[in-house]
Amino acid sequence: MRILQICNKAPFPPKDGGCIAMNNLTQGLIDEGHTLKVLAITTPKHFVELNDLPADYRAQTNIELVFIDTAIKPVPALLNLFSSESYNIVRFYSKAFEEKIIEVLKQETYDIIQLESLYVSMYTDVIRKHSTAKIVLRAHNVEHKLWERNAATADNLAEKLYYNLLAKRLKKYESGILNFFDAIAAITKEDAQWFTDQKINKPVEVIPFGIDLKKISAEENILPEHPSVFHIGAMDWQPNVEGVKWFLDHAWKEIHKQHPTLKLYLAGRSMSDEFKKLNLPNVIVVGEVENAHLFIRSKGLMLVPLLSGGGMRVKIIEGMALGKTIVTTPVGAEGIECENNKNILIATDAAGFVNAVNAYVGAPDHLNGTGEAAKLLAAQNYNNSDICRRLASFYQNLHTGVTNP
Repeated sequence: MRILQICNKAPFPPKDGGCIAMNNLTQGLIDEGHTLKVLAITTPKHFVELNDLPADYRAQTNIELVFIDTAIKPVPALLNLFSSESYNIVRFYSKAFEEKIIEVLKQETYDIIQLESLYVSMYTDVIRKHSTAKIVLRAHNVEHKLWERNAATADNLAEKLYYNLLAKRLKKYESGILNFFDAIAAITKEDAQWFTDQKINKPVEVIPFGIDLKKISAEENILPEHPSVFHIGAMDWQPNVEGVKWFLDHAWKEIHKQHPTLKLYLAGRSMSDEFKKLNLPNVIVVGEVENAHLFIRSKGLMLVPLLSGGGMRVKIIEGMALGKTIVTTPVGAEGIECENNKNILIATDAAGFVNAVNAYVGAPDHLNGTGEAAKLLAAQNYNNSDICRRLASFYQNLHTGVTNP
């Protein structure tokens, strides 16, 4: 099939969860023999130069990039308060990107146009004018729910009111545009259920995040540092920042008191000065690592203390595929086909994290079974090859008119 993948940020290099999720589908669909082109927005937050991308990737994907300044600006944000539009969405509109879409559609005919996230959905109308391809929303999250959670965990009343306004407008936009797509590929069952509950007359398929298990199995195996605990995640994503701060304030002090030699490693790109200047005993701020999988393999217990966010946690699936025992919250475990105390450890409060670390330090062999069960779960449910074949089959049926809502 001929697929155009339109992305709200460049999938490559795959440095955060969203990029990894997009890139794994890109590579998986190409590996399955489909012709795929990537058209992506590059932004101040996720800036990519085309010539900096590997030549083989550019050849495989025929990628094109258009810069849009999506940075939040005080004056436009203030003026938006007096309109009914979603500021989250309008920041991603650009006449230049619209013209690039038209140019691409005039050059090639596609069977499927895959819109990566709600943030490129406003281009649906122009796509319809210039293409007969089926348009699929690849929904990484139910976006308005992220902002509802941001409002719930906001530090002050002003933030709470503003986030609630953003969530309300985004929900109205999100629910109102669903029938403009030909289908929706949701990343979790929970998200798929929300889309279905909107009474749309379009097919909804669950297509989770996938891992290239062949690549992982070919990687170097190393003995992890024991005992050690770690967190890894993009630190320009607010839920990660919020979660790490919460863990340091409410769990780490007690853990350090009970295990004074235990080291906590904090890794991830865009680590702020606030974290770099942390002066906490045995907290080692690593920052961005060259090889995330190698870093994960080199450490012990994986901590994912998320209090907000949505969709599926890519780093948890990666950690599972690497056989790590993972401690997370109910929010972190959402959307993953996991079972507490079998293939993951779910902590509902700070004491739960303390108890999990105590169990790890005291009896690491006991927890090894959890990591092995996690690895098996990843192999069974999140094999990228299997997922991309399912997606391709869904697309083929959609293209031929077999798929029903």
